[in-house]
Amino acid sequence: MPDRYAAFLRGINVAGRRAASDELRACFAALGFEGVATFRASGNVIFEAACAKPERLEKRIESALADRLGYEVVTFLRTEAEMRAMAALQPFPPSDVEASAGKLQVIMLLERPPKAMRERMLALGTDEDRLTFGDRELYWLPSGGMLESSLDRRGIEKAIGPTTTRTKGTVDLMAAKFFAAE
Repeated sequence: MPDRYAAFLRGINVAGRRAASDELRACFAALGFEGVATFRASGNVIFEAACAKPERLEKRIESALADRLGYEVVTFLRTEAEMRAMAALQPFPPSDVEASAGKLQVIMLLERPPKAMRERMLALGTDEDRLTFGDRELYWLPSGGMLESSLDRRGIEKAIGPTTTRTKGTVDLMAAKFFAAE
Protein backbone atom coordinates (compact mmCIF):
# COMPACT_ATOMS: atom_id res chain seq x y z
CA MET A 1 0.00 0.00 0.00
CA PRO A 2 1.54 3.34 -0.99
CA ASP A 3 1.98 6.16 1.50
CA ARG A 4 0.17 9.47 1.01
CA TYR A 5 2.07 12.76 1.00
CA ALA A 6 1.44 16.47 0.64
CA ALA A 7 3.97 18.47 -1.35
CA PHE A 8 4.01 22.20 -0.67
CA LEU A 9 5.81 23.81 -3.61
CA ARG A 10 7.57 27.11 -3.14
CA GLY A 11 6.97 29.94 -5.58
CA ILE A 12 4.23 28.40 -7.72
CA ASN A 13 1.88 30.95 -9.32
CA VAL A 14 3.59 33.96 -7.76
CA ALA A 15 6.02 36.54 -9.16
CA GLY A 16 5.30 35.59 -12.77
CA ARG A 17 5.94 31.87 -12.26
CA ARG A 18 2.92 30.04 -13.59
CA ALA A 19 2.21 26.32 -13.43
CA ALA A 20 -1.33 25.10 -14.03
CA SER A 21 -2.75 22.41 -11.77
CA ASP A 22 -2.98 20.08 -14.79
CA GLU A 23 0.72 20.54 -15.45
CA LEU A 24 1.63 19.83 -11.83
CA ARG A 25 -0.55 16.71 -11.76
CA ALA A 26 1.00 15.48 -15.04
CA CYS A 27 4.51 16.00 -13.69
CA PHE A 28 3.77 14.05 -10.51
CA ALA A 29 2.03 11.27 -12.46
CA ALA A 30 5.05 11.04 -14.80
CA LEU A 31 7.16 10.31 -11.72
CA GLY A 32 4.99 7.22 -11.17
CA PHE A 33 3.01 8.62 -8.26
CA GLU A 34 -0.61 7.59 -7.82
CA GLY A 35 -3.72 9.39 -6.61
CA VAL A 36 -2.29 12.75 -7.67
CA ALA A 37 -4.45 15.76 -6.83
CA THR A 38 -3.90 19.47 -6.42
CA PHE A 39 -5.47 21.76 -3.85
CA ARG A 40 -5.97 25.38 -4.78
CA ALA A 41 -3.68 26.99 -7.32
CA SER A 42 -0.77 27.72 -5.01
CA GLY A 43 1.47 24.67 -5.34
CA ASN A 44 -0.19 22.12 -3.09
CA VAL A 45 0.01 18.58 -4.49
CA ILE A 46 -1.25 15.42 -2.83
CA PHE A 47 0.03 12.05 -4.05
CA GLU A 48 0.74 8.45 -3.12
CA ALA A 49 4.12 6.78 -3.48
CA ALA A 50 5.54 3.42 -2.55
CA CYS A 51 7.43 3.56 0.71
CA ALA A 52 10.48 5.71 0.19
CA LYS A 53 12.47 8.22 2.18
CA PRO A 54 10.69 11.59 2.00
CA GLU A 55 14.03 13.37 1.40
CA ARG A 56 14.56 11.29 -1.75
CA LEU A 57 11.03 12.03 -2.93
CA GLU A 58 11.61 15.76 -2.41
CA LYS A 59 14.75 15.66 -4.56
CA ARG A 60 13.03 13.65 -7.32
CA ILE A 61 10.13 16.10 -7.37
CA GLU A 62 12.41 19.15 -7.38
CA SER A 63 14.46 17.75 -10.26
CA ALA A 64 11.38 16.87 -12.33
CA LEU A 65 9.77 20.27 -11.74
CA ALA A 66 12.98 22.11 -12.64
CA ASP A 67 13.18 20.15 -15.90
CA ARG A 68 9.52 20.71 -16.74
CA LEU A 69 9.08 24.31 -15.58
CA GLY A 70 12.57 25.67 -16.19
CA TYR A 71 13.14 27.00 -12.68
CA GLU A 72 13.94 25.68 -9.23
CA VAL A 73 10.96 24.66 -7.08
CA VAL A 74 11.86 23.89 -3.48
CA THR A 75 9.55 21.15 -2.21
CA PHE A 76 8.36 20.75 1.37
CA LEU A 77 7.02 17.22 1.79
CA ARG A 78 4.76 16.19 4.66
CA THR A 79 3.58 12.68 5.49
CA GLU A 80 0.04 11.72 6.35
CA ALA A 81 0.90 11.70 10.06
CA GLU A 82 2.53 15.13 9.80
CA MET A 83 -0.50 16.56 8.01
CA ARG A 84 -2.80 15.25 10.72
CA ALA A 85 -0.54 16.63 13.44
CA MET A 86 -0.40 20.07 11.81
CA ALA A 87 -4.20 20.15 11.51
CA ALA A 88 -4.66 19.05 15.12
CA LEU A 89 -2.21 21.57 16.53
CA GLN A 90 -3.63 24.76 18.03
CA PRO A 91 -0.42 26.80 18.23
CA PHE A 92 -2.17 29.77 19.85
CA PRO A 93 -5.33 30.01 21.96
CA PRO A 94 -8.36 29.98 19.62
CA SER A 95 -9.61 33.23 21.17
CA ASP A 96 -6.33 34.95 20.16
CA VAL A 97 -6.61 33.64 16.59
CA GLU A 98 -10.24 34.80 16.35
CA ALA A 99 -9.38 38.22 17.76
CA SER A 100 -6.56 38.78 15.26
CA ALA A 101 -7.21 40.74 12.07
CA GLY A 102 -4.53 38.56 10.43
CA LYS A 103 -4.70 34.94 9.34
CA LEU A 104 -2.71 32.28 11.17
CA GLN A 105 0.19 31.29 8.90
CA VAL A 106 2.21 28.08 8.67
CA ILE A 107 5.77 28.66 7.52
CA MET A 108 7.07 25.32 6.23
CA LEU A 109 10.70 24.46 6.92
CA LEU A 110 12.86 21.80 5.30
CA GLU A 111 14.06 20.48 8.64
CA ARG A 112 13.62 21.00 12.35
CA PRO A 113 15.98 23.77 13.45
CA PRO A 114 18.29 23.18 16.42
CA LYS A 115 17.15 24.53 19.78
CA ALA A 116 19.43 27.61 19.68
CA MET A 117 18.13 28.56 16.24
CA ARG A 118 14.54 28.07 17.36
CA GLU A 119 15.16 30.39 20.31
CA ARG A 120 16.70 33.03 18.00
CA MET A 121 13.69 32.86 15.67
CA LEU A 122 11.16 33.08 18.50
CA ALA A 123 12.96 36.19 19.75
CA LEU A 124 11.91 37.90 16.49
CA GLY A 125 8.27 37.60 17.55
CA THR A 126 6.40 40.57 19.00
CA ASP A 127 2.91 41.21 20.35
CA GLU A 128 1.94 42.12 16.76
CA ASP A 129 3.67 39.10 15.20
CA ARG A 130 3.48 36.09 17.47
CA LEU A 131 5.61 33.05 16.67
CA THR A 132 5.78 29.48 17.87
CA PHE A 133 7.26 26.28 16.47
CA GLY A 134 5.64 23.02 15.53
CA ASP A 135 7.95 20.27 14.32
CA ARG A 136 9.21 21.50 10.94
CA GLU A 137 6.87 24.48 10.91
CA LEU A 138 6.98 27.98 12.31
CA TYR A 139 3.49 29.25 13.17
CA TRP A 140 2.96 32.97 12.78
CA LEU A 141 -0.03 34.93 14.00
CA PRO A 142 0.17 38.45 12.54
CA SER A 143 -2.07 41.08 14.09
CA GLY A 144 -2.98 42.34 10.62
CA GLY A 145 -2.22 41.65 6.99
CA MET A 146 1.08 40.05 6.02
CA LEU A 147 2.16 43.12 4.06
CA GLU A 148 1.57 45.33 7.09
CA SER A 149 3.75 43.16 9.30
CA SER A 150 7.21 44.19 10.42
CA LEU A 151 8.29 40.57 10.92
CA ASP A 152 11.65 40.02 9.22
CA ARG A 153 10.62 37.03 7.09
CA ARG A 154 13.73 37.36 4.91
CA GLY A 155 15.88 37.29 8.04
CA ILE A 156 14.10 34.13 9.16
CA GLU A 157 14.68 32.51 5.79
CA LYS A 158 18.31 33.63 5.72
CA ALA A 159 18.86 31.96 9.10
CA ILE A 160 16.73 28.84 8.64
CA GLY A 161 16.87 28.25 4.88
CA PRO A 162 14.12 28.17 2.26
CA THR A 163 10.53 28.37 3.45
CA THR A 164 7.06 28.44 1.98
CA THR A 165 3.96 29.75 3.70
CA ARG A 166 0.32 28.63 3.73
CA THR A 167 -2.56 29.70 5.90
CA LYS A 168 -3.45 27.31 8.70
CA GLY A 169 -6.93 27.21 7.15
CA THR A 170 -5.51 25.79 3.91
CA VAL A 171 -3.49 23.17 5.80
CA ASP A 172 -6.56 22.20 7.86
CA LEU A 173 -8.77 21.89 4.76
CA MET A 174 -6.17 19.76 2.98
CA ALA A 175 -5.83 17.49 6.00
CA ALA A 176 -9.61 17.07 6.28
CA LYS A 177 -10.06 16.34 2.58
CA PHE A 178 -7.04 14.13 1.87
CA PHE A 179 -5.67 12.87 5.20
CA ALA A 180 -8.70 12.21 7.40
CA ALA A 181 -8.44 9.08 9.51
CA GLU A 182 -10.45 6.30 7.94
